[in-house]
Amino acid sequence: DAALDRLGLVPIADVAHARLSAGQRRRLALAVALGREPELLLLDEPHAGLDETGREVLDALLRSARDEGRTVVVASHELDRTRALADREVEVRGGRAYPVGAA
Repeated sequence: DAALDRLGLVPIADVAHARLSAGQRRRLALAVALGREPELLLLDEPHAGLDETGREVLDALLRSARDEGRTVVVASHELDRTRALADREVEVRGGRAYPVGAA
């Protein structure tokens, strides 16, 4: 219930999954994952399919998870958005990882 509330899904909690929009389904998937209180979140393009409100809710949730001491790993092409959330950044080129900003 707390995860549904954090993702703004309480008003539609009784709606069948098949009737949810794509963005609502993505938010529901995050609520299910967060309901288990994982120490590690691995997210691939988490902002895809979300409207701006959903993106803002997700950003707040990721900041909160980080502040709670959880590890959050995000793979994304939306660098302008995810850089604001990151403590560290790694670029993958040709199958190799390169720290960004390292000397």
